[in-house]
Amino acid sequence: MEGDFIKLNKKLLPLSWVYGLGVGFRNLLFEMGILKEHTYQTPIISVGNITVGGTGKTPHVEYLVRLLKGHLHVAVLSRGYKRKSRGFLVATPETPLRDLGDEPYQMKQKYPEIDVAVDAKRTRGIGRLISGTYTKKEVDAILLDDAYQHRYVKPGLNILLVDYHRLIIYDKLLPAGRLREPVKGKDRADIVIITKCPTTLNPMEFRVLTKQMNLYPYQQLFFTTIKYEPLRRLFPERPDYPDYPERPDYPEGLDALAGKNILLLTGIASPKQIYYDLKSYTSNITPLRYGDHHNFKKKDIKKINEAFEALPSPKLIITTEKDAVRLRDVERLSPEARRSLYVLPISIQFMLQGEESFNEKILGYVRKNSRNSILAKSKDDYKSKDSHYSGNRPRTISFRDN
Repeated sequence: MEGDFIKLNKKLLPLSWVYGLGVGFRNLLFEMGILKEHTYQTPIISVGNITVGGTGKTPHVEYLVRLLKGHLHVAVLSRGYKRKSRGFLVATPETPLRDLGDEPYQMKQKYPEIDVAVDAKRTRGIGRLISGTYTKKEVDAILLDDAYQHRYVKPGLNILLVDYHRLIIYDKLLPAGRLREPVKGKDRADIVIITKCPTTLNPMEFRVLTKQMNLYPYQQLFFTTIKYEPLRRLFPERPDYPDYPERPDYPEGLDALAGKNILLLTGIASPKQIYYDLKSYTSNITPLRYGDHHNFKKKDIKKINEAFEALPSPKLIITTEKDAVRLRDVERLSPEARRSLYVLPISIQFMLQGEESFNEKILGYVRKNSRNSILAKSKDDYKSKDSHYSGNRPRTISFRDN
């Protein structure tokens, strides 16, 4: 059910109250104009949350990349959490993981045609991206990754992600809960997406969620669920080991996990969803969890080898895309573990037939604010394909087809 992953420490509620005073005062300074928000002529779309931990930002940013990159030149700007470099940096295909952080690195490897930049100071990063000095092509739109609390930038579209299993309406401020700011912070969002929804939600449950979120008429609400893509080997090449047997990949999907023993290796904020979803394919899952953005060290690799060796055959190791970029260059992974290590890619899927309405909202905003003439010319063509084009009008959620 919704909110089932929330655990509160009621003893820390007094500290949460003090924390809330500080956050509320900061927000008040922005609302009064004492602290300045910067606006830009280039379309800026922010994707973020008001909770600590994973709400599915990366697959939602990747969805936007796929939606826009065929129309214009897109840039993604991230702070580059846990990177070893400083200041502003635009990634190249050769930029190492340590200089970018795992999520920007993953983005650049998957979409080399776009610009991916990191800068903790978002205003500086945006300025340099749109200056044309640091990129090979003029940037037509910028996607801000995890910038909901970075209020020095006022995006043209603010997208707030809310985890179905950690609904903000049930949560509390840090440190008793995991909210970064009070629930009313959702009022700044133009679009709210409830992520990681079970596919079994019925029309009544959608209605209840919509009422509970209590959004304003200018805000649009969408629901997404996780879509698991076919497994792929992390190390498809054959290592130089004489006892390395050929083993087929599993392009047929997760049904191939039936009867297999799985070591689920994760270093992400919220691995519970993947664990429970994989349980529907095999009950033999051994979780090996590390903290978010964990850098795997020698002792970790030893533990992985030992945990995998202890499993009975047939067996596999499954990890996430974000973890895969940190595991690719590790040393001392045993030959058996190496050849049995698979990546589980994920994407997002809109529910209640919301994809078309969401796409129209994004493309309509970018068209209206873009200097890209090709995109502007495509406006009438796009509208002609859909006589119900709604532009930026408030969306009415329909439950007829669910």
